Amino acid sequence: MTNRLLTIVRIGKARNNFENHYQNLFEELSTIGSGGFETVFKVKHRIDEHIYAIKRVQIEVKNLGKVRSEYVVLYYNSWPENKHLYIQMEYCSQNLRNILEVKPKVFGRQDEDAMDCVEYFISCEIFIQILESVKYFHELNPQIIHRDLNPENILISESVRNGRFVKLCDFGLAVEHITASQSHSKNKGTPKYMAPELHQSKYTTKADIYSLGIISVELFDITLE
Repeated sequence: MTNRLLTIVRIGKARNNFENHYQNLFEELSTIGSGGFETVFKVKHRIDEHIYAIKRVQIEVKNLGKVRSEYVVLYYNSWPENKHLYIQMEYCSQNLRNILEVKPKVFGRQDEDAMDCVEYFISCEIFIQILESVKYFHELNPQIIHRDLNPENILISESVRNGRFVKLCDFGLAVEHITASQSHSKNKGTPKYMAPELHQSKYTTKADIYSLGIISVELFDITLE
Protein backbone atom coordinates (compact mmCIF):
# COMPACT_ATOMS: atom_id res chain seq x y z
CA MET A 1 0.00 0.00 0.00
CA THR A 2 2.86 2.37 0.84
CA ASN A 3 4.42 1.81 -2.59
CA ARG A 4 1.10 2.56 -4.28
CA LEU A 5 0.73 5.83 -2.33
CA LEU A 6 4.24 6.88 -3.27
CA THR A 7 3.46 6.14 -6.90
CA ILE A 8 0.26 8.21 -6.75
CA VAL A 9 2.14 11.15 -5.19
CA ARG A 10 4.87 10.91 -7.83
CA ILE A 11 2.29 10.83 -10.63
CA GLY A 12 0.41 13.73 -9.08
CA LYS A 13 3.52 15.91 -9.08
CA ALA A 14 4.19 15.08 -12.74
CA ARG A 15 0.62 14.95 -14.05
CA ASN A 16 1.23 17.89 -16.39
CA ASN A 17 4.63 16.59 -17.47
CA PHE A 18 4.64 13.51 -19.71
CA GLU A 19 8.43 13.20 -19.73
CA ASN A 20 8.47 10.23 -17.32
CA HIS A 21 4.82 9.19 -17.57
CA TYR A 22 5.63 5.72 -18.91
CA GLN A 23 8.16 4.89 -16.20
CA ASN A 24 5.99 6.37 -13.44
CA LEU A 25 2.88 4.41 -14.35
CA PHE A 26 4.16 1.11 -15.70
CA GLU A 27 6.64 -1.62 -14.89
CA GLU A 28 8.06 -2.94 -18.15
CA LEU A 29 7.96 -6.76 -18.14
CA SER A 30 9.07 -7.74 -21.63
CA THR A 31 9.11 -6.77 -25.30
CA ILE A 32 6.29 -8.41 -27.24
CA GLY A 33 7.41 -7.36 -30.69
CA SER A 34 8.89 -4.58 -32.78
CA GLY A 35 8.74 -3.21 -36.30
CA GLY A 36 10.09 -0.36 -38.34
CA PHE A 37 8.17 2.39 -36.52
CA GLU A 38 6.97 0.70 -33.34
CA THR A 39 7.79 -1.44 -30.33
CA VAL A 40 5.18 -3.21 -28.19
CA PHE A 41 5.83 -3.90 -24.52
CA LYS A 42 4.09 -6.12 -21.96
CA VAL A 43 3.71 -3.97 -18.84
CA LYS A 44 2.21 -4.03 -15.35
CA HIS A 45 0.36 -0.96 -14.10
CA ARG A 46 1.96 0.21 -10.85
CA ILE A 47 -1.40 1.15 -9.30
CA ASP A 48 -4.11 -1.25 -10.51
CA GLU A 49 -1.52 -4.04 -11.05
CA HIS A 50 -3.24 -5.17 -14.28
CA ILE A 51 -1.30 -6.32 -17.32
CA TYR A 52 -1.48 -4.14 -20.44
CA ALA A 53 0.24 -3.79 -23.78
CA ILE A 54 1.97 -0.48 -24.48
CA LYS A 55 2.86 0.40 -28.05
CA ARG A 56 5.56 3.03 -28.63
CA VAL A 57 5.38 4.49 -32.11
CA GLN A 58 7.32 7.16 -33.97
CA ILE A 59 4.28 8.37 -35.88
CA GLU A 60 0.87 9.39 -34.58
CA VAL A 61 -1.87 6.77 -34.62
CA LYS A 62 -5.38 8.25 -34.61
CA ASN A 63 -7.75 5.54 -35.79
CA LEU A 64 -7.38 3.17 -32.83
CA GLY A 65 -8.94 5.65 -30.43
CA LYS A 66 -11.91 6.28 -32.73
CA VAL A 67 -13.21 2.71 -32.74
CA ARG A 68 -14.37 0.89 -29.62
CA SER A 69 -15.97 -2.46 -30.24
CA GLU A 70 -15.63 -6.15 -29.54
CA TYR A 71 -13.85 -6.51 -32.89
CA VAL A 72 -10.81 -4.40 -31.99
CA VAL A 73 -8.22 -4.58 -29.23
CA LEU A 74 -9.38 -2.30 -26.41
CA TYR A 75 -7.77 1.13 -26.38
CA TYR A 76 -7.29 2.85 -23.00
CA ASN A 77 -5.06 5.88 -23.35
CA SER A 78 -2.26 7.53 -25.34
CA TRP A 79 0.29 10.25 -24.64
CA PRO A 80 3.36 11.87 -26.27
CA GLU A 81 6.72 11.36 -24.60
CA ASN A 82 10.32 11.79 -25.75
CA LYS A 83 9.38 12.20 -29.44
CA HIS A 84 7.26 9.04 -29.40
CA LEU A 85 3.59 8.28 -28.95
CA TYR A 86 2.75 5.72 -26.27
CA ILE A 87 -0.54 3.80 -26.63
CA GLN A 88 -2.00 1.83 -23.70
CA MET A 89 -4.06 -1.13 -24.93
CA GLU A 90 -5.63 -4.36 -23.80
CA TYR A 91 -3.03 -7.10 -23.42
CA CYS A 92 -3.46 -10.16 -25.64
CA SER A 93 -0.84 -12.87 -25.16
CA GLN A 94 -1.17 -14.45 -28.62
CA ASN A 95 -1.55 -13.40 -32.22
CA LEU A 96 -2.49 -15.41 -35.29
CA ARG A 97 1.17 -15.85 -36.25
CA ASN A 98 1.77 -17.69 -32.96
CA ILE A 99 -1.24 -19.92 -33.66
CA LEU A 100 -0.09 -20.71 -37.21
CA GLU A 101 3.32 -21.78 -35.92
CA VAL A 102 2.06 -24.18 -33.22
CA LYS A 103 -1.19 -25.44 -34.75
CA PRO A 104 0.29 -28.37 -36.77
CA LYS A 105 2.29 -29.52 -33.74
CA VAL A 106 -0.72 -29.34 -31.42
CA PHE A 107 -2.69 -31.60 -33.76
CA GLY A 108 0.28 -33.87 -34.48
CA ARG A 109 0.28 -33.02 -38.17
CA GLN A 110 3.29 -33.12 -40.47
CA ASP A 111 3.68 -30.48 -43.20
CA GLU A 112 2.50 -32.84 -45.93
CA ASP A 113 -0.50 -34.15 -43.95
CA ALA A 114 -4.06 -32.93 -44.44
CA MET A 115 -5.93 -31.39 -41.51
CA ASP A 116 -8.20 -33.59 -39.47
CA CYS A 117 -11.78 -32.46 -38.90
CA VAL A 118 -11.09 -30.91 -35.47
CA GLU A 119 -8.25 -28.70 -36.69
CA TYR A 120 -10.31 -27.77 -39.75
CA PHE A 121 -13.33 -26.63 -37.73
CA ILE A 122 -11.15 -24.67 -35.28
CA SER A 123 -9.49 -22.97 -38.26
CA CYS A 124 -12.95 -22.18 -39.64
CA GLU A 125 -14.02 -20.57 -36.36
CA ILE A 126 -10.89 -18.41 -36.28
CA PHE A 127 -11.41 -17.32 -39.88
CA ILE A 128 -15.10 -16.58 -39.34
CA GLN A 129 -14.22 -14.23 -36.48
CA ILE A 130 -11.56 -12.53 -38.61
CA LEU A 131 -14.12 -12.02 -41.38
CA GLU A 132 -16.68 -10.64 -38.92
CA SER A 133 -14.12 -8.16 -37.58
CA VAL A 134 -13.15 -6.89 -41.02
CA LYS A 135 -16.82 -6.75 -42.07
CA TYR A 136 -17.52 -4.47 -39.10
CA PHE A 137 -14.97 -1.89 -40.24
CA HIS A 138 -16.05 -2.08 -43.86
CA GLU A 139 -19.65 -1.36 -42.86
CA LEU A 140 -18.89 1.71 -40.74
CA ASN A 141 -19.84 5.14 -42.03
CA PRO A 142 -17.36 6.18 -43.26
CA GLN A 143 -15.78 2.85 -44.08
CA ILE A 144 -12.34 2.01 -42.72
CA ILE A 145 -9.74 0.22 -44.83
CA HIS A 146 -7.24 -1.42 -42.50
CA ARG A 147 -4.48 -1.73 -45.16
CA ASP A 148 -2.23 -3.88 -43.00
CA LEU A 149 -4.12 -7.09 -42.27
CA ASN A 150 -1.61 -9.82 -41.48
CA PRO A 151 -1.26 -12.54 -38.81
CA GLU A 152 0.73 -10.25 -36.46
CA ASN A 153 -2.16 -7.75 -36.38
CA ILE A 154 -4.83 -10.34 -35.57
CA LEU A 155 -4.78 -10.90 -31.81
CA ILE A 156 -6.19 -13.76 -29.78
CA SER A 157 -7.70 -12.58 -26.49
CA GLU A 158 -7.75 -14.72 -23.35
CA SER A 159 -10.72 -12.82 -21.88
CA VAL A 160 -13.45 -14.15 -24.15
CA ARG A 161 -16.69 -12.13 -24.24
CA ASN A 162 -19.78 -13.32 -26.07
CA GLY A 163 -17.73 -16.11 -27.60
CA ARG A 164 -15.38 -13.68 -29.38
CA PHE A 165 -11.64 -14.23 -29.03
CA VAL A 166 -10.27 -12.66 -32.25
CA LYS A 167 -9.52 -8.93 -32.31
CA LEU A 168 -7.83 -6.64 -34.82
CA CYS A 169 -5.06 -4.22 -33.88
CA ASP A 170 -2.53 -1.82 -35.38
CA PHE A 171 -4.59 0.82 -37.17
CA GLY A 172 -1.57 3.00 -37.91
CA LEU A 173 -2.10 2.57 -41.66
CA ALA A 174 -5.91 2.50 -41.56
CA VAL A 175 -7.72 5.09 -43.65
CA GLU A 176 -11.31 6.28 -43.97
CA HIS A 177 -12.93 5.59 -47.33
CA ILE A 178 -15.80 7.95 -48.10
CA THR A 179 -16.39 7.98 -51.87
CA ALA A 180 -15.72 5.52 -54.69
CA SER A 181 -13.54 8.08 -56.49
CA GLN A 182 -11.44 8.86 -53.42
CA SER A 183 -7.64 8.67 -53.71
CA HIS A 184 -5.40 7.28 -50.97
CA SER A 185 -1.66 7.11 -50.37
CA LYS A 186 0.17 4.30 -52.17
CA ASN A 187 2.35 1.37 -51.08
CA LYS A 188 0.95 0.99 -47.57
CA GLY A 189 1.03 -2.38 -45.80
CA THR A 190 3.09 -5.53 -45.38
CA PRO A 191 4.32 -6.58 -48.87
CA LYS A 192 3.26 -10.25 -48.73
CA TYR A 193 -0.33 -9.32 -47.82
CA MET A 194 -0.70 -6.16 -49.95
CA ALA A 195 -3.28 -6.13 -52.73
CA PRO A 196 -1.84 -5.12 -56.14
CA GLU A 197 -4.07 -2.03 -56.25
CA LEU A 198 -2.34 -0.64 -53.16
CA HIS A 199 0.53 0.31 -55.45
CA GLN A 200 -1.92 2.76 -57.07
CA SER A 201 -3.85 5.63 -55.50
CA LYS A 202 -7.35 4.34 -56.27
CA TYR A 203 -8.61 1.40 -54.19
CA THR A 204 -11.45 0.43 -51.89
CA THR A 205 -12.16 -1.94 -49.00
CA LYS A 206 -11.55 -4.78 -51.47
CA ALA A 207 -7.84 -4.27 -50.80
CA ASP A 208 -8.40 -5.83 -47.36
CA ILE A 209 -10.14 -8.81 -48.99
CA TYR A 210 -6.95 -9.66 -50.84
CA SER A 211 -5.10 -9.71 -47.51
CA LEU A 212 -7.76 -12.03 -46.08
CA GLY A 213 -7.19 -14.40 -49.01
CA ILE A 214 -3.47 -14.68 -48.21
CA ILE A 215 -4.27 -15.19 -44.53
CA SER A 216 -6.73 -17.97 -45.37
CA VAL A 217 -4.04 -19.76 -47.40
CA GLU A 218 -1.82 -19.81 -44.31
CA LEU A 219 -4.60 -20.66 -41.87
CA PHE A 220 -5.84 -23.66 -43.87
CA ASP A 221 -2.35 -24.61 -45.01
CA ILE A 222 -3.30 -24.46 -48.71
CA THR A 223 -0.63 -25.18 -51.29
CA LEU A 224 -0.85 -22.88 -54.28
CA GLU A 225 0.61 -24.22 -57.51
